[in-house]
Order: sequence, then structure tokens, then C-alpha cells
Amino acid sequence: MFEIKKICCIGAGYVGGPTCSVIAQMCPSIKVTVVDVNEARIDAWNSDTLPIYEPGLKEVVESCRGRNLFFSTSIDDAIREADLVFISVLSNPEFLAEGTAIKDLKNPDRVLIGGDDSPEGQKAVRALCAVYEHWVPKEKILTTNTWSSELSKLAANAFLAQRISSINSISALCEATGADVEEVARAIGTDQRIGNKFLKASVGFGGSCFQKDVLNLVYLCEALNLPEVARYWQQVIDMNDYQRRRFASRIIDSLFNTVTDKKIAILGFAFKKDTGDTRESSSIYISKYLMDEGAKLHIYDPKVPKEQIVLDLSHPGVSEDNQVSRLVTISEDPYEACDGAHALVICTEWDMFKELDYERIHKKMLKPAFIFDGRRVLDDLHNELQVIGFQIETIGKKVSAKRIPFASSCEIPKFSLQDPPVKKPRV
Repeated sequence: MFEIKKICCIGAGYVGGPTCSVIAQMCPSIKVTVVDVNEARIDAWNSDTLPIYEPGLKEVVESCRGRNLFFSTSIDDAIREADLVFISVLSNPEFLAEGTAIKDLKNPDRVLIGGDDSPEGQKAVRALCAVYEHWVPKEKILTTNTWSSELSKLAANAFLAQRISSINSISALCEATGADVEEVARAIGTDQRIGNKFLKASVGFGGSCFQKDVLNLVYLCEALNLPEVARYWQQVIDMNDYQRRRFASRIIDSLFNTVTDKKIAILGFAFKKDTGDTRESSSIYISKYLMDEGAKLHIYDPKVPKEQIVLDLSHPGVSEDNQVSRLVTISEDPYEACDGAHALVICTEWDMFKELDYERIHKKMLKPAFIFDGRRVLDDLHNELQVIGFQIETIGKKVSAKRIPFASSCEIPKFSLQDPPVKKPRV
């Protein structure tokens, strides 16, 4: 059997970098070269400050970089040298979860490899299987044809996104009836047919994969004349959009139907904890809706650089003119962000937000002081926070027995980062 000695991976992003770093660590006899046209990104991979944050990644990279792991912009040379080039030869979809990517790579549920039925395709499949067999049990390595492999990737993310949208739809019903969505999730999650994974109600899912893969599935169904199937999966995205708009409306309503010129602290900008990735983050959407209403946002995230936050909010579909420079301040710590704020909004479930000194925060906030918990990270602190004096609003549960009254909810229009910016007529 043909033995792979040199691998080239095209793309040094959130998938290529971690995946090939782990392959290099687990297969010391194989030379792994990760190439990218972005010179600054490659320079970062070769420095002490990696371009992405992922728990455990730095240690993996440092254990084999310069030995059998290399990062380069010399794409043509790396391809010519390689026995196997990721992506271009066969289908090997990743099933990584950011924040646990290194653990997922070292102990995967499965590795899926798809290839053509041709002799060349099957040869490539067997060769890649041999690479993974260095550390993955054979029974966990699945081989399929290319279409099955690619559709499995789309279907897996679509099913996970569907579960989140499903529990988020129930969260709206819970808020209307007085039920607690966490209790409902625990009750249905004990049913072995359903299971308890991905039943955490929140302000909505984000990241690069879920929305993209569901929309790819929608597009495929439409292209293949399956409109009913396309509409079914489109509803997963629509529910996610609805959850974000509903949460933003609740913030505006609770603050007496206006947030104009009010300081609001946004805690968390990454799409989930333990990553610096902001792609399709719900924080972007919530920030956009609040900026449209004239709120002054003070944003803090422990892992997302200031430049990335400004870049995301300056997207033509998110803001216009000098909105970001006028309305957005990036804070160095959560206490600074909350100082003088009317409300704090938790958009990412960073563990540190459970451990903040909320008595200190409350003293510096304007009164009445509001907490909007979009990730249910403060559930165990509700009684304590109410004693301090906070008005608490959370997903899928009524917390305050005596809520400060406000008028009927405002309407927030739909918005997607995938849509082209709306051109406004010149005045």
C-alpha cells in the first residue's frame, strides 16, 4: 500500500491549522506543511502568538513546529512535494467543535473519508485511512462515496442547529407561560431517544458552520426541486433569527421602550466560549439591533481583539457611516464596560462571567440596573442578584416576580450578514 510521508494542507484557518497540527503530533514520521496566501496569518502560526485561540492548541503546535510541522506561503512547492493534499484529492469533512477542537481531533467520535469509486480514489482513501490509524481505532474510521461524505457533514450540522432552534422555540413558549426552559430541557433530555445534547436555550447559534451548512442544504434542495425540504430547513435559520430579534426587543422593551443614548455593556463577543471566533456571532446581531436604536455599546470579550470587533460591526450590512465610532467602545475589562451602564447583556457563556463581583458592578451602574442573560450562565445567582438590586431577564424563564412594567414590544426587522447591504436613497 502507498505510504504517505508528506502532507500539504491548503488553508491555515480554524480547521486546517488545528487539524494538521494534531496530525503532525500524532504522526511524527509524516512531514505536514500548512500553506496559505495570507502571509500575516502564516507569520502568526510561526510566532508565539497563534492567529486563533483554541484550548491546548499552542502546546500541540510548539511540540512539533520546526520538526515535522511547518507553516508556509510557498504553496506550489508544498503541493509538488506532497504525497497527499487535503481537500483536492478526496473528501474528509471535519466535525470539530470550536473550544474543544483539540480533544475532538485526538479522540473523535468518527473520522469520515469519502472518495471516488475509481482506483485512484480508493487508493487515496486507503492512504488517508492509514494516516488516521496512527491514533484512531479502525472501527471509528468510516469510508463512503464523495456525495455521502459531503452530505453527512451538512446533515450533521443541520441536525445540531435544528435542536438549538427547537429548544429556542420552546423558550419563547416558556416565557409566555411561566415554565422554565431549563427544566423542560432536562425533562425531555432524560428520554434516551432524544438525549440531552444541544438542548441549551440561548440567544441563538453562531459560528462559521451551522448557518452556512443549513443554507447549503436549503440551496441543494431548491436546486434539486425539493421545495418542501428546503422550506423545512430554512425554518431552522428563521427561528434562529427570530430568537435574536426577540432578545433584542426584550432589552429595548425592558429599558422603557428606548435605548437611545443609553449605555449598554455587552459581555462576550465570540460566538461561544473558549474561542476567539466571531463569525456569525449572535453578539454582532444584538449589537446591530441596539445600535440601530441609538444605544451606546461598551463591549468586552476576553479573547476577541478590539480590531476584530470593530471590523465585524463595521460590516456594510451591520452599520453605516460613523455609527461604530460614535456608538461603540471596546472595554479592557468587564467592570469598565459596566461602569455607568443602564444594563449589561451576556452574549457569550464565558465562565468568568459567573465569577464577577456583581455587587461592585451594581454600585457603579445606573438604576434600575438590568441584567439580560442571553446564555443562562447566571441561573445559580438569581436570588443573590435580586437581593443586590438587579432586574434580571433571561432566556426561557420569568425571573422577577415584580417586573418593572413596560409597553408592548417593538418590532425589529430581519437581518442577515449574508444579505447585501441595503442601499438608501440619497437625500
